[in-house]
Amino acid sequence: MPQPTPPSTAGRSAARGPARPPAPSAVLPPAADRAPRPFRAAFDGIPPRGAALPSPRRFGDLPSTHAAMICVALPGLVISAEHGQLTGRGLEGFYRAGRRLLSRCRLRVAGREPLVVQARMAAADSVRFVATLRASSPAGPDPDVVVERTRHADGTERITLRSSAPRPLRLPVEVALGTDLAELGAIASGAAGPELSADVHASGLRWSGPAGSSSVTADPPPADALASAGLLRWEFVIPPGGSASVELRVRPDGAGRLRAAGHTATGPLAAARATGDDPAVAALLRTSIEDLRSLLLRDPAHPADTHLAAGAPWRCGLAPAEALAAARMALPLGTRLAAGTLRTLARAQLRDPGPRFGMIPGPRRDAGPHLPPGCTGTEATLLFPVLLAEARRWGLPEHETEQLLPAAERCLAWLRTAVGQGTYLPDPQPGGPLRCETQAHAHRAALLGADLLDACGRPGGAALREWAEELRTAFREEFWIDGPAGGRPAAARTPDGRLVPYLGAAAVHLLDTGLLGGGTRAPGLLDKARTGQLARLLASPVMDSGWGLRGLGAEEAGYNPFGHRAGAVRVHETAIAVAGLGGAGYEKEASALLRGVLAAAGTFGHRLPEMYAGEQRTEGSAPLPHPAACRPAATAAAAAVLLVTSLAGIRPDVPSGTVALRPVRSAPLGEIALTGLRVAEAPFSVRVSRLGLALVEEAADGLQLGG
Repeated sequence: MPQPTPPSTAGRSAARGPARPPAPSAVLPPAADRAPRPFRAAFDGIPPRGAALPSPRRFGDLPSTHAAMICVALPGLVISAEHGQLTGRGLEGFYRAGRRLLSRCRLRVAGREPLVVQARMAAADSVRFVATLRASSPAGPDPDVVVERTRHADGTERITLRSSAPRPLRLPVEVALGTDLAELGAIASGAAGPELSADVHASGLRWSGPAGSSSVTADPPPADALASAGLLRWEFVIPPGGSASVELRVRPDGAGRLRAAGHTATGPLAAARATGDDPAVAALLRTSIEDLRSLLLRDPAHPADTHLAAGAPWRCGLAPAEALAAARMALPLGTRLAAGTLRTLARAQLRDPGPRFGMIPGPRRDAGPHLPPGCTGTEATLLFPVLLAEARRWGLPEHETEQLLPAAERCLAWLRTAVGQGTYLPDPQPGGPLRCETQAHAHRAALLGADLLDACGRPGGAALREWAEELRTAFREEFWIDGPAGGRPAAARTPDGRLVPYLGAAAVHLLDTGLLGGGTRAPGLLDKARTGQLARLLASPVMDSGWGLRGLGAEEAGYNPFGHRAGAVRVHETAIAVAGLGGAGYEKEASALLRGVLAAAGTFGHRLPEMYAGEQRTEGSAPLPHPAACRPAATAAAAAVLLVTSLAGIRPDVPSGTVALRPVRSAPLGEIALTGLRVAEAPFSVRVSRLGLALVEEAADGLQLGG
């Protein structure tokens, strides 16, 4: 693709003085290198330091999961097909911490498999199957036995038989069990071993292998257990209108019941609700909060600190940049998740003297066909002070802010070291391209970090603001490609000064400026006129698929509707665009994107995947699932929270005792009421009328409505 000639920068570079030598490459965790197979399911926490930058791996085709019933309560996970039987094929099974404890669980009643008539998710952590069976001897088409199976991610399954027969039924029940104790990564790459032999154990069966052991116990105990075939058998006599039940418990051998971090009475996420003219909003918010809770993990060494896993089933571990981004979007549900995430990542921060001091490690991430992989550690390091500054505005207690402030200062010190005597921040270090979104992250971190330092009486804010102003001036001169249609921001500048001109969804980060004191938006890298041009570009059919923003414009070279950075719709980026466009006054463009994602959510049962294909929406169509997408995913679920709450435009400043409202005046979804949010660690409720007027209905004592 031809590159436009960049503006001359010789005079400006000389004025700034000689640039520092590039800093050595950041130490990134070898997450992609730790698996001997072509695929790894990451159930790990922050990996150890000390390895070189890992290169992205080429993965084989992943098993299809978009039609699977995935129940999550990490570290528990169960994957089922719509027929309800666990057959041992593909990914089906009960998992705990990434290992499959049970792969086969086939039910037969009276010698036959019941016919499933309904399969639906009961909650983020459970699925319900309803099947029927005709057990009476007289001929006829009507079933007289209903078989209900409720399967939970905590490792339990309850089987209930209900009879409508006119006389008692004697029903033999048989469950065939088996497992390979394989890791999810091995299963996904087709390297799982054969089923293991079972032993009769207590009131069930037990399997042992080199990697550990698991057991299934039953209540009531089976009348017969056949280890060689993996069979448990019962015989029930059910009276007319009566029922009988069996509960199976799947556990690692010797382990107790799973206690998931997100399923406690004192979880870090508020149970917010939405009501209003559009019922889809209520369903989306409810499902998204359930998904966020299902993805919560505890730091093993510090159980009080929780953070979000990236997503199931492929990424059930901590991804620093995504955990911070999701916690930031979920701030309307309280600050406890943000605090736990920040504390967890502060403990992983690099503190050895040198140019990497203060960086939060993270693996490289593919950036699509036009740029080399970027460093998620750079994004995480820049997000850390932003999340802390905004969490303080939402009501993070001052003593917790003080505890986390040194880690934020180290992040800001790393930023200044990485920039050196230059203006831009390369990604990855050193000598990498100057990415548009990285400059946006760095600019926002400098401004919000300076605001945080000033508010806490710490030095350094003035220098950060001075650099941010210099970056704004340079960016507006050197990152904009003029054209007859108004131009566009460059996706990046190469080390030799050439502009990379493609249009992609990464540009939405230019709209995400963050909030300063009093609920005011921080200045952005673009001026008003160019912000308006970017809004028009994002609203065009080239970028807006009708279901959300494409990762790469449909007319760009290398566009692939399934490319996860080359054309697929990523819900996180679309939510950032909706919030940013609405905050900048471009409500028409924001509303169109919002309605597109809301329509897509309905086709996914309101459980948004992290991405889906960027095919153009047409009459009667539905978005195409991406075969490698996580669902549930932390950024997608948190993005739904941002989408819904952005309609009310809540801008708190708890240290000043105020909260401002900037609702979307056009009220694109009609009237909406949000209850159970949290501001200043207290319930907060707001209603937006069909005229776009917002009213606070519940708030913390002493919190005043600001201008």
